[in-house]
Amino acid sequence: MGSTSDVSFRMRSVRRENTTPEIKVRKALHRLGYRFRLHDKSLPGSPDIVLKKFKTVIFVHGCFWHRHPMCKYTTFPKTRIEFWSKKFDANIIRDNLNTGKLTNMGWNVLIIWECQTKDPSFLDQLLLTLRPIEKTSNG
Repeated sequence: MGSTSDVSFRMRSVRRENTTPEIKVRKALHRLGYRFRLHDKSLPGSPDIVLKKFKTVIFVHGCFWHRHPMCKYTTFPKTRIEFWSKKFDANIIRDNLNTGKLTNMGWNVLIIWECQTKDPSFLDQLLLTLRPIEKTSNG
């Protein structure tokens, strides 16, 4: 176990954008033929990925930081319990507010959890749900 300064250093080094799970999702989207924009700061929560054509935004959430329910990566620090509880609660509240704002603006919101990016075939299946149902025409 590390000292408080070691923990602080590790926590500061956690990136907000261009994380490994986010890059996996972007590569999968590109491989499936989707084109997108990144980190649109004009939208609530600055979504990680924006697919304007499908009026869909994607947030790639870290299981630890965003508290993925029932996930083995959603551990809890053993020190400063009150601090971490408040931080995690604030993250969840902020995520819910941003999702609500985007939904009210007419956007579809997809949350992809870090643990879901570990299985490429599962990730592909999840992303294929973005494709609209093709209309068939009768002659």
